[in-house]
Amino acid sequence: MKNIHFKDFFWNSDLTSTTGYDGIIQYLNDGKRTCKEVEDFMKARASIEEKYAKDLLSLSKKVCGHSEMNTLKRSLDMLKLQTEQVSLSHLQLSQNMREEAKKLEEFREKQKEARKKIEQQMDVLHKQKSTQYKKTMDSKKTYDQKCRDKEEADQNVNRNTNTNNTKHMEKLCSKAQQAKQTAEEADKLYQQNVTTLGKIRDDWIKEHVKACEMFEKQSVERINFLRNTVWTHLNQLSQQCVTSDELYEEVRKSLEQCNIQEDIEHFVNLRQTGDKPPAPVVYENFYIGQRSPTGALSFRLPLPLNESHYSTVQDAGYSVIQY
Repeated sequence: MKNIHFKDFFWNSDLTSTTGYDGIIQYLNDGKRTCKEVEDFMKARASIEEKYAKDLLSLSKKVCGHSEMNTLKRSLDMLKLQTEQVSLSHLQLSQNMREEAKKLEEFREKQKEARKKIEQQMDVLHKQKSTQYKKTMDSKKTYDQKCRDKEEADQNVNRNTNTNNTKHMEKLCSKAQQAKQTAEEADKLYQQNVTTLGKIRDDWIKEHVKACEMFEKQSVERINFLRNTVWTHLNQLSQQCVTSDELYEEVRKSLEQCNIQEDIEHFVNLRQTGDKPPAPVVYENFYIGQRSPTGALSFRLPLPLNESHYSTVQDAGYSVIQY
């Protein structure tokens, strides 16, 4: 397939028209705008990564499992540590993104300066071409009019060839001669303008071709640079995923070492208070199990209300009343 080039497809039949050139310039301006948009996109993403990194760093400082112990505590500590490391990796990512955005900005400015010189040269040529074309067309109009004046003067002489008025004839001949001279001068000026316009046209064509080649080269570089920049941007994001996963893997490894039974035993050994439960509380009847001063069991039975019970013993001097 034949390669297509700017220089072969942006001409116009109108010598003064700049439609083709303007189309290329519009394309370049759109490309420059795209560079700026991608640059702003990357800067915005870098700001997001930076904010996320700071939030993660703040999160890693918060209390998490402070009262936990043994293997699970080590895993939670590892979670906080790796969260901090992830935050630092995101912070580094944001810096890398800003560096790539800076490179894109420098590339855009470099192309802008290179274009500026070419555009200034082409603007001068376009003005010269337009001015000379107008001047040439004006001289052509003058030339055409002077030729018509000459023909009219010649016709007047021919129509009055047989006149007897010598003075009038001399006047017509003089006027015809003057018209001829004026027409010759107009013709000469017209030819000079056409020649000048031809040279300007040749110069413009050469510069137009050079400008097209230069602008095409810039477009190729821009597309390639943007493609590589976005590719690098995506590689950075992919690498961040890999880095985060590697850091999270350390937490997973720590969780694999988390031993549930070991943590339970650790707590028991550290905080145990005894291996026997308290004895059951036994019911004790108030009337059962009381002993007399002699050591023998004595029993107290309840008496009917409002009745006196008299007990007698062998000792005539002893008497007890119980209720």
